[in-house]
Amino acid sequence: MNDPVIQMRGVSKAYRKGGQVLHVLEGLDMDVRVGEFLALMGPSGSGKSTILNLIGGLDDPDAGVIHVAGEDVSTLTGDRLATWRARNIGYVFQAFNLIPVLTAQENVELPLLLTPLSKAQRREQARYALEIVGLGDRRDHRPKQLSGGQEQRVAIARAFAMDPTILLCDEPTGDLDRDSADQVLELLRRLAVESNKTIVMVTHDLKAGEMASRVLQLDKGVVEDAPA
Repeated sequence: MNDPVIQMRGVSKAYRKGGQVLHVLEGLDMDVRVGEFLALMGPSGSGKSTILNLIGGLDDPDAGVIHVAGEDVSTLTGDRLATWRARNIGYVFQAFNLIPVLTAQENVELPLLLTPLSKAQRREQARYALEIVGLGDRRDHRPKQLSGGQEQRVAIARAFAMDPTILLCDEPTGDLDRDSADQVLELLRRLAVESNKTIVMVTHDLKAGEMASRVLQLDKGVVEDAPA
């Protein structure tokens, strides 16, 4: 059995809102292994997106320890955190966040500008990522020329092109019709199985839960395994 690529121990997180303290996570323990496709499900406010933010180093826990890809994330700051995140974390959001004036190829290449790759290497890596998501023949299309499902696949290619250890997906099918959503879910499943990518996905979509290799149900900051 692979060692966990994500390990959370005793993690608590609270936010202040209107003079009140909202306890989102309390003493959370969670492991995620390499190549696992994990779905986080539960009602709004149960802590799903907070977990993604903590894994990606976008937020700090109030208590507990979070090890991700060999690092204690809460100890990283500034350039060290940015470098670690660029190497290990890819993000896929409900909103595709593509730049309308850029082609699919250019959108996927954009984050690669932060790497030492040459222009030719960036172009080749972006082409490869678009081929992986089945859009090699759409690389010269701009977002408005693509369907919603195709736009989301471009967004996944953009994240995949950086070759991250972990893909964090926040409601990736939330704005898609059923057929497009199923295609995106199948793509994520293949990335986990064939490319050994670890995927943590927040979702309300029951079909998404069925596609995952494991489901964790959250309620009021407490997590428990559920049948996938």
